[in-house]
Amino acid sequence: MGNEINTSKSSREISKRIIDNLENAYMEVIPFPNIEDKFQILKPNTRLAVTCSPTKGVDETLQLCEKLVSLGFSVTPHIAAKCVSNQKHLESIIKKLDSMNVDSIFIPGGDRPEPMGDFHNAYQLLAALKVCNHNMRSIGIAAHPEGHPDIDEAHLMEDLERKKDLADYIVTQMCFDANILGDWLVRIKQNGIDLPVWAGLPGVIERGRLLRTSLRIGVGDSLRFLRKKSQVAAELMKSSIYHPDKLVESISEYEDIESTNLSGYHIFCFNQVEMTEKWRIETIARMQ
Repeated sequence: MGNEINTSKSSREISKRIIDNLENAYMEVIPFPNIEDKFQILKPNTRLAVTCSPTKGVDETLQLCEKLVSLGFSVTPHIAAKCVSNQKHLESIIKKLDSMNVDSIFIPGGDRPEPMGDFHNAYQLLAALKVCNHNMRSIGIAAHPEGHPDIDEAHLMEDLERKKDLADYIVTQMCFDANILGDWLVRIKQNGIDLPVWAGLPGVIERGRLLRTSLRIGVGDSLRFLRKKSQVAAELMKSSIYHPDKLVESISEYEDIESTNLSGYHIFCFNQVEMTEKWRIETIARMQ
């Protein structure tokens, strides 16, 4: 689309956008044993997204959600379509979430090679959820501004258009290019997809921890983006820690960012919650 980062914006405008997006950010955490012990730095009622493992499935996600709710956090579980067996299984999941007073859910297709049962994609699960008796006030769907290795852009847009009326918000894959993200945000709005968008943002990632985490949860879950993003891989290899400062600034400088539906960031912190939260708080303070 040819839109580019706009260097004529005032520093005050850019700072305000950075503050707003980071204040509306939340982190994604991966179920590990006792991972909740690392969350003391977070304020009560902090929102956390909890991933759904293609190997361990929904139960592990629900178990961590229950612990986090008991600690006073607000949770958004990922319920991957391929990890749900059938309508009865879905209804049992919803019943469990209702008992926890969880009213936000995120539905990706999932990374399982083969579905567990009846649901092959997110659209099918969204349609099944629509006929469930549930108390979900906020239903999220996934999007891929920087593309998907197995699906072309036209089909990605068609899929998003098909799902938009069954959802309340969008979360993107992890993004590393401000122009690609900005152009995509403009394009989906022009196509009538008017949902609020939380852009996937890499957190403060310590290289060694990232590699160790990858070995524990499966290399594909953590390092897929590195194989596709040689620039980011080079940055990680160049220093022991990656910081997203430049990316956040570039997104906020994008020419048409104020006319998009970017609402905040979904931060992929790879369970390095403390490092990422300190960076978020310090960045907001510095911008103010």
